[in-house]
Amino acid sequence: MAVEAAFVVPHPPLIVPEIGKGQERAVQKTIDAYRQVARRIGEVKPDTIVVISSHQVMYANYFHISPGEEARGTFERFQAGQVGFEVTYDTEFVEVLCGLAAEAGLPAGTEGETDCQLDHGTMVPLYFIGKCWTDCRLVRIGMSGLSLMRHYELGQCIGEAARLLGRKTVVVASGDLSHRLKSEGPYGFQKEGPEYDSRMMYALGNGNFGELLEFPEGLCNKAGECGHRAIVMMAGTLDRTGVTARRLSYEGPFGIGYGICEYLVRGEDPKRDFKEQHEQKERVKVSAQIEKQDAYVALARRAVEEYVRTGQIIGIPSGLPRELYNQKAGVFVSIKENGSLRGCIGTIQPGEESLAGEIIRNAVSAAVRDPRFSPVEPEELDRLSITVDVLGQVEKIRSPKELDVKRYGVIVESGSSRGLLLPNLEGVETVQEQISIARRKAGIDEREEVELERFEVVRHF
Repeated sequence: MAVEAAFVVPHPPLIVPEIGKGQERAVQKTIDAYRQVARRIGEVKPDTIVVISSHQVMYANYFHISPGEEARGTFERFQAGQVGFEVTYDTEFVEVLCGLAAEAGLPAGTEGETDCQLDHGTMVPLYFIGKCWTDCRLVRIGMSGLSLMRHYELGQCIGEAARLLGRKTVVVASGDLSHRLKSEGPYGFQKEGPEYDSRMMYALGNGNFGELLEFPEGLCNKAGECGHRAIVMMAGTLDRTGVTARRLSYEGPFGIGYGICEYLVRGEDPKRDFKEQHEQKERVKVSAQIEKQDAYVALARRAVEEYVRTGQIIGIPSGLPRELYNQKAGVFVSIKENGSLRGCIGTIQPGEESLAGEIIRNAVSAAVRDPRFSPVEPEELDRLSITVDVLGQVEKIRSPKELDVKRYGVIVESGSSRGLLLPNLEGVETVQEQISIARRKAGIDEREEVELERFEVVRHF
């Protein structure tokens, strides 16, 4: 026995009648579909339910898995404290899962937050499931800021844990879709909202999990989604598994997308190896980039590969363009893997005696010293795309009107805090967004006065 069924569900507290008090009728299709999910789970009679919640504890570079032996919660914060839950965790499943994650090099476990209070992303699904099935234990998993592929890989570990333990397992990915579907909604409207939901529901309805790994970060961010990573993790639990996919419902009357889909397992299917297919696409893409890369990027790549494989920093090689020896400038080196950022380190002002030295130093730092990510491993090298940005002169400006997101990068400064954002980045379309992101990077509150600087870059691919 292993994973026998999986479901994608939203978690608006409003659909719980004790909270909605009649307002839930506006999303009756969602409620009806939720009841179908509950009945299906009751038919499966799982030993363990794995809930992947976008409101569980979330760390930037760590997956938090249910700690302890039990947990409880109520809807008190939604004025329905009389509705409560008590669950028992499947501690053996958690132990095996943590071991498999460690073997796969995934940062996951029960360390960190020890709060035993259930989040509403877990309780809303349990409210409906509990009407049809309660004789099971729970595993609750949070998302992280790591790449989509890392979430898929943890999903693979979940599937393997179920198989090793012989657990009849159901997986529930709890997450809403876009939060920006309507101007009158709580988060306003962005054109990417409906675009994201349409593309997402098409992929989910067809069981095309490979498509989930192809979503640009810019589209996800603009759409304001909250469940994409949870859904990708769920997809990983069904890797190489044949499924009968069924779209049960989709609604968005409050400006937030609520989608429900089910996946019933029908045996093994080696052709549904979406991780390998995606990584092969990336290898082909990176190989094509390498053929076209200029001397700047070739130098950065050589520095990364040598350090990752041997721990040695290369010397400045001969045969480079003359300016790499006799010019000095600030440099940012950005590394992506499978389309997601893997590391980015740079300098505003030069710290080396040559541009070549600056590129080498920052390339190594981007690969192994970016605090947001674990160091690059040798097996990742053929999937890495690299860009090198050489900064021009930094100049003070008086107003955001002197910025252009495509042409200029921005530096925001308040006291000793300083944040930088490069120009012409995917998903950043307005000066306001550019400044806001730079503020967040520096930890500067939106209400604080800041000084602004701008700079141009020459981007090398």
